[in-house]
Amino acid sequence: MVKAIVTGAAGRMGGRIISLIAATDGMELVGAVEQKGHDAVGRDAGEGLGLGKTGVVIEDSLAACIDRGDVVIDFTFHESSVGHLETAAGKRRAMVIGSTGFTEDEMGRIRGLAVNTRCVLSPNMSVGVNVLFSILDMAAGILKDDYDVEIVEAHHHLKKDAPSGTAMKMAQIIAARLGRNLDKVGVYGRKGLIGERTKDEIGIQTLRAGDIVGEHTVMFCGAGERLEFIHRAHSRDNFAKGAIRAAQWIVGQKNGLYDMLDVLGMKGN
Repeated sequence: MVKAIVTGAAGRMGGRIISLIAATDGMELVGAVEQKGHDAVGRDAGEGLGLGKTGVVIEDSLAACIDRGDVVIDFTFHESSVGHLETAAGKRRAMVIGSTGFTEDEMGRIRGLAVNTRCVLSPNMSVGVNVLFSILDMAAGILKDDYDVEIVEAHHHLKKDAPSGTAMKMAQIIAARLGRNLDKVGVYGRKGLIGERTKDEIGIQTLRAGDIVGEHTVMFCGAGERLEFIHRAHSRDNFAKGAIRAAQWIVGQKNGLYDMLDVLGMKGN
């Protein structure tokens, strides 16, 4: 039995993860966390989710329940996620992080903390998206420099970071395969008289509207043809299921920083 703690328990993703843990054999919810001052603190984690009483009360700090769990599942905010990983690493508890928008300094801290624990960090826990990551790597390697690359992502109007972590991961994979430095060739918006498109640039465009769960389109545009790879998420359950799969996998691994390709056994495929 894998004993899980969910941070951001009252959020959209936190609620779905808690609901799916309840329906997953071999998983048990033993802790739930929200930020200090949140209305949900002190309530049962199943309240409002149709689960009835779970017996797990939402705490206002991970430290209050970390000793009860084997793994922490975190979809909060990049700053909060780093703090939660510090707590988990201090107790040698495994962690799954689905937050995005990490700075270079925060990524350095995450890599350092992963020396003392096991952590899966992925901008997108969807199995389909991670299959697409591998396809994009293969496509870029075949098409090489003969095709222009453009990425368009769309999310709900409440999403705080842009571009999405998934779009950035896609761009990083393609840039690495093409031998390009994304910091130099990434273009994140166009307006006015900008001149001709450069050969090496990778365009990454952002849309925010309504309640779009998540859509990503990657275009390889050549002379006389265009290839499009599209992933559309219709619900958050894909992300939640992937996170639970990652949680079940990570508890048995050695210390280190992993991603969903590791979880799915797709590294090197």
